[in-house]
Amino acid sequence: MNDQPAIDVRDLHHAYTHGGVTEPVLHGIDFRVERGEFVVIMGPSGCGKTTLLNIVGLMMRPTRAAAVQVAGRDVLGLNDAARTALRREQIGFVFQRFNLLPTISVARNVGLPLRLRGIAPDGQVRVLLDEMGLAAQARKKPGGLSVGQQQRVAIARAIVAEPTVLLADEPTGNLDSANAAVVLDLIQRFHRERGLTVIMITHNEQLAVEADRVLHMRDGRFCE
Repeated sequence: MNDQPAIDVRDLHHAYTHGGVTEPVLHGIDFRVERGEFVVIMGPSGCGKTTLLNIVGLMMRPTRAAAVQVAGRDVLGLNDAARTALRREQIGFVFQRFNLLPTISVARNVGLPLRLRGIAPDGQVRVLLDEMGLAAQARKKPGGLSVGQQQRVAIARAIVAEPTVLLADEPTGNLDSANAAVVLDLIQRFHRERGLTVIMITHNEQLAVEADRVLHMRDGRFCE
C-alpha cells in the first residue's frame, strides 16, 4: 500500500509579473492531501486558489518552493515532457467553463485523454457515457447539449483515463441548483467508488459540507 500523499507542497510561493511589475499571489503555502481524500478550498476571488490548483496540476511552475510532490513524485526538477506525461497519467481536470472541443463529438471529447496516451478509447468511453446517462448524446457536438450535460461530459473526460487526482475549479459555477447537485453527486460517487483524490474550488457552502476537509484561503495564504 502506498502511504505517500497524493499532493505534498511545502513553502510554496508564486508571483505574476506584468509590464515589469511583480505581483505576489501565494505566500509560503503548505498543503498536503492524502490519497483518497476529498478537500474543498474556499476563498474570495483573487486569493490564489486557482493558481495553487494550476501548480499542483502541473499546468504551471511555482516561482519558488521547498517541495512539490504529486502522486508521490517530486515534480520541481521534471522537464516539460515529464510533467506532461505525469499530468496525463495521474490528474484529471474539471473546469467551470467545461473546455470541451466544439468541433468534435461528445464521445471523441471524452476519449481525448486516452488517445493522447496512445490508447484506443472506444470501450471505456461507451461504458462511461452509459454510466453517466449520456449514451444518447455520444455522437452530438457539445453545443447541442445542455450546460448540465456538458459538465457531465467534462467529468467523464476527466476520469476516463483513471487518474488518481481530480482537480475541479468551480465545477458548478455555471449551473443551476439541480444540475449542480447532479455534478456533485457524480464527483462524490467517483471519489467513493474509485478512491479518487478530489481537490475542489468552490464558493458554494452546500458543496463544502460533503468534503472530508474544508480549507479557507485569503490573500495567498490558508486561514485558520
